[in-house]
Amino acid sequence: MATASRRRLPLLGRRNGARQEEPIEGVARLGGRTKHLVKRLRPGEIAVIDHVDIDRIAAEELIEAGVAAVLNASPSSQGRYPNAGPLMLARAGIKLIDAPEAGLFDRLKDGDRVRIAGEAIYVGEVEAARGRVLGVAELEREMQEHRARIDEALAEFAENTVAHVREETDLLTGNVAFPATRASFRDRHVLIVVRGDRHRRDLKTLRAYIRDVRPLIVAVDGGADGVLEAGLKPDVILGDMDSASDAALCCGAELIVHAYPDGRAPGRERLREAGLDHKIVPAAGTSEDVAMLMAHEKGATLIVSVGAHFNLVEFLDRKRGGMSSTFLTRLKIGERLVDAKGVSRLYNPSSTLAPLAFFLVAFLVLVTILVITSPALNDVFELVWLKIRISLGID
Repeated sequence: MATASRRRLPLLGRRNGARQEEPIEGVARLGGRTKHLVKRLRPGEIAVIDHVDIDRIAAEELIEAGVAAVLNASPSSQGRYPNAGPLMLARAGIKLIDAPEAGLFDRLKDGDRVRIAGEAIYVGEVEAARGRVLGVAELEREMQEHRARIDEALAEFAENTVAHVREETDLLTGNVAFPATRASFRDRHVLIVVRGDRHRRDLKTLRAYIRDVRPLIVAVDGGADGVLEAGLKPDVILGDMDSASDAALCCGAELIVHAYPDGRAPGRERLREAGLDHKIVPAAGTSEDVAMLMAHEKGATLIVSVGAHFNLVEFLDRKRGGMSSTFLTRLKIGERLVDAKGVSRLYNPSSTLAPLAFFLVAFLVLVTILVITSPALNDVFELVWLKIRISLGID
């Protein structure tokens, strides 16, 4: 650890009539990629990340992990667009500190016992670093300012999209060479699951559809873990293989590595080291777009997407400079594509126990009326009740 000045932790109490904030203490877990770090975080730990513009998905996963605080070695929001991640963390009661100049990954080690008092970060009694605490009021104000400047991000995004359309026209002309698969797509519904906003809730909402229709399930990279968490099993996993867990890759699904158009496939090395059979699909665009096009080209009658990205903020969240591949993909697939995002907002199926409970109550009321109004049934009921009392020894 780099040399740091030795300072005592501030005492709790009151200063100028105001109660000071209690220090937060926990084990530090360091991770350059938030989506990988969340897999090994435990409740009460302190996440040390290097994440420019914390997106909604990363914030949701950090909240679900139950972290006590988040220390960011990069700006949590640069102001380019209204990214909701920092505000979500603050509203969830998670202390968020930006420390881009503090050298967090040099001064802290994975597993260090860390204390946070105000803006100071201590290991033991030694102050290791300082940062800026991002509170709810400040983040809400910044969010409003960023929304007012969204037109700048939109203009830049549109220019990038147009510039890349010519490079990705293979998606529209059908020149992508999709590999043969064991799973048959022909004349079937295909459910494509992407690690995205609300994908878990939408999968839960679609449970009846999945049970009745039994669609072919194609998971895009980290979406495979979401499928497994829902109690389902993906038939195919497609992506660059940097987000799916080892358990997901070994679940028995067919593995297809999404490679660059020139054939480079960085994710292939991981599968080779694990001894897992896989195939390659070189193509431009995002993995979710390639998955949809593969389903379309192989004859799917309907493509249902869960967690896919559609709006501007989602694409900026995912550091996507343009949406040319998404535009071309949606243009080609047309009406075959149905987006499940927000289904849970549109329709929440009622609990299956409510109708059953109502039926049982109605049945008991009917039986009671029959027993009371029929002398014969009344005698039978009294005889049964007498036998029950005798068998239980009740006077």
